[in-house]
Amino acid sequence: MSTKNNFLKSIGMTRPVLALSAARLADAMGNSILFIIIPIYIAKIPHEYFKLAVPVLVGILISIYGFANSLLQPLMGALSDHLGKRKLLIQMGLGIIGISTIAFVFAGNYTALLLLRILQGVGVALTIPASMSLMTAITVKESRGGSMGIFSTFRMIGFAIGPLIGGFLQVHYGFNVTFYVGAGFIFLSMFLVQIWVNDVPLIYDKSKPRRFRIIDLSLFSPGIISAAIATFTMACAFSMVTTLENEFNARLDITAIGFSVAFSMLMVGRLIFQIPLGRYSDFVGRKPIILVGLIFMAISTALLGESATLTELIILRLVQGAAAAAVAAPAFAVAADLSQSGGEGRQMSVITMGFGFGIAAGPLLAGLLAVVFFELPFIVIGAMSLIGAMIVFKYLPETVENKKALFNA
Repeated sequence: MSTKNNFLKSIGMTRPVLALSAARLADAMGNSILFIIIPIYIAKIPHEYFKLAVPVLVGILISIYGFANSLLQPLMGALSDHLGKRKLLIQMGLGIIGISTIAFVFAGNYTALLLLRILQGVGVALTIPASMSLMTAITVKESRGGSMGIFSTFRMIGFAIGPLIGGFLQVHYGFNVTFYVGAGFIFLSMFLVQIWVNDVPLIYDKSKPRRFRIIDLSLFSPGIISAAIATFTMACAFSMVTTLENEFNARLDITAIGFSVAFSMLMVGRLIFQIPLGRYSDFVGRKPIILVGLIFMAISTALLGESATLTELIILRLVQGAAAAAVAAPAFAVAADLSQSGGEGRQMSVITMGFGFGIAAGPLLAGLLAVVFFELPFIVIGAMSLIGAMIVFKYLPETVENKKALFNA
């Protein structure tokens, strides 16, 4: 038993990591159910004050959530650093998300949906910086890539299952049941956090006065910023297809269930590769893994617009998933490696803010650019991934000492 426990600990699979990861799984299932439902729902409800094409309306609704949570994350990260009550902030955020998800049942027009998505963004902004700050506190550098891989994998399991459940429920039981089930998973996540997750006291230099500062430029190094850019371009690339669900369904002659399967392949790819690549970054370095991931993300994204069959769409989403796995866990791990005690919430919020802005910008760009021609958003966002790779190559320091590591800064 001792040998087994030592092995699990060596790969970053500790009880606190598993507890927080399991809670994130339930949370992700509840959130991702909406990804598939929102484009279909918008096409059926009144949007009298917004005389725009449906893809643009979908992009706005999906993106406003990302923009709201991203803009608020520095504030919530600072609040986490100042109060040290990370578990409480996580619970408050989940409660807001769950209640606003139920409220979708009573939203009769596009304006109401817009307000609810902003409210959900506020909830996520409360939850994410506190979660990542707590993950930084309960992990160690030697196995942090593995720990972040486990955390991301559990989250991706939720994101993989959620769209499938959402598509099935919508087809067979309608929208309201889908929203109730999504909210149920959020409240389950709250329950798991309450019984399994313990807060960790905040460690800070007691000789220095503690001030509530949302922005502290001394915390934002080139390494932190370049890791944030990596997560931004990654999230842009894999989130953009959500806006174009109706267009893909028409072009490929598929239903919501078929698109749900293709959409979930990204999560399946991350599920397969996230832990191995996260753990591998503990040995060969964070930087080379992130670079390879961004390059493969650029190629697969550019090719998505050329998909002629559901099979091709599924394969390319799977490649995107593997590429995202190569970026996510190492990027979060390197940010945690570079973080300063007492500033984890604000520093990790920069990375999660980059991810959130990517989730917001990807669908919005896709909706706007697809009006010109369908393939354009895939070309543009694929090029953005290559630019992200160049920034990482130049500015991201390597935090793992290893004789096999490439591209050391």
